[in-house]
Amino acid sequence: MKCNVGGVDRVIRILGGSVIGAYAIWWGPTTGGWHIVLYVVAAVALTTGILKFCPASALFGIDTCQRNE
Repeated sequence: MKCNVGGVDRVIRILGGSVIGAYAIWWGPTTGGWHIVLYVVAAVALTTGILKFCPASALFGIDTCQRNE
């Protein structure tokens, strides 16, 4: 896995995943399956931000990771 998530994109994913996760835990819907959807979205955002790799970005050829060439 090579880096394809970098800089600002990484910060947005980590902060967004944290906010969505917190919302799902404390203020989220308690009925239906929406809280599960929020947990999954938060987990994916946090994981891609921490690992610096997003399979969907790799599939579409999107690379925000800066490299010294």
